[in-house]
Amino acid sequence: MARTRLYRNGVLERDDLPVADISEVVDGPGVVVWLDLCTADGEALESIEEEFGLHALAIEDAEHERQRPKLDHYATHLFLSAYAVRLDDAAQELASSEIAMFVLHNALITVRKDHRFDIDDVVSRWDNTPELAKEGVGFLLYGVLDYIVDSHFTAVQDLDDKIDALEDELFDDSRDRVRDVQRKSFALRKNLLLLRRFVLPMREVVNGLMRRDLKVVDEALMPYYQDVYDHVLRATEWTESLRDMVSTILETNLTIQGNRMNLIMKKVTSWAAIIAVPTAVTGFYGQNLPYPGFGKEWGFALSSAIIVAGGALLYWIFRRKDWL
Repeated sequence: MARTRLYRNGVLERDDLPVADISEVVDGPGVVVWLDLCTADGEALESIEEEFGLHALAIEDAEHERQRPKLDHYATHLFLSAYAVRLDDAAQELASSEIAMFVLHNALITVRKDHRFDIDDVVSRWDNTPELAKEGVGFLLYGVLDYIVDSHFTAVQDLDDKIDALEDELFDDSRDRVRDVQRKSFALRKNLLLLRRFVLPMREVVNGLMRRDLKVVDEALMPYYQDVYDHVLRATEWTESLRDMVSTILETNLTIQGNRMNLIMKKVTSWAAIIAVPTAVTGFYGQNLPYPGFGKEWGFALSSAIIVAGGALLYWIFRRKDWL
């Protein structure tokens, strides 16, 4: 599946240009071409390698998945790898969509590794800012990067909401609270770790594109790329702070469990002390030796009174100290 666009002198001239016709128009004056491939196989990538003179190593990176977000420099083009992300509410997992991009002076080639990358959203961003189309390839690349970084922001916001909801569950006294909080905390840590792998390298990518010697971003586009870079920094800082917050939640959960265990131990110890009173009295009167009140009714009454009075006294003391 391939999608194409042809811009001439900053104006969209044709949508869905046949791929076979790209070579006839790509070198024309004021022409900028966008070519998008989705789940492309090796044969399709080899064809664009020959057509656009792309480096073999860049083609290899575009063909294989799980590349690190990066920006590679070659003699005739740049190769860029990045990820759009979203939080899957059903699975409570972070879903990622990888995209590889070849940046030439008059063409942008995007290679999506799956259909989850919403390229229609990117096209809508281009159509909403037609005044920037005259800036060429930098304009097309800005739309893709803006969509990717916005997806990072949305994912961070969703994870932040999950953490806020988890904080409310910390002091819930239900039986399954502890296990549920631990499970959700570890799931959040896993998602944040994965998100960090996608967000953190984007600082180098965007910063590298803003280098003036590359001539990808001109003066008109520089504020837009600077805005994307600022969003990358904010998403990175937000991700790091959320990781610290999840760690704090785990520590707080363990502290709460320890405090509740101490409270239970105080109660158990207090009741054990109360039970020790009748145990001591009955044990004393259970000797095989005569004692005061042995075989007498008043002896039984005295022992019973000592048990009741001793137990009541200890109960009153423990209640006063808030141990029971």
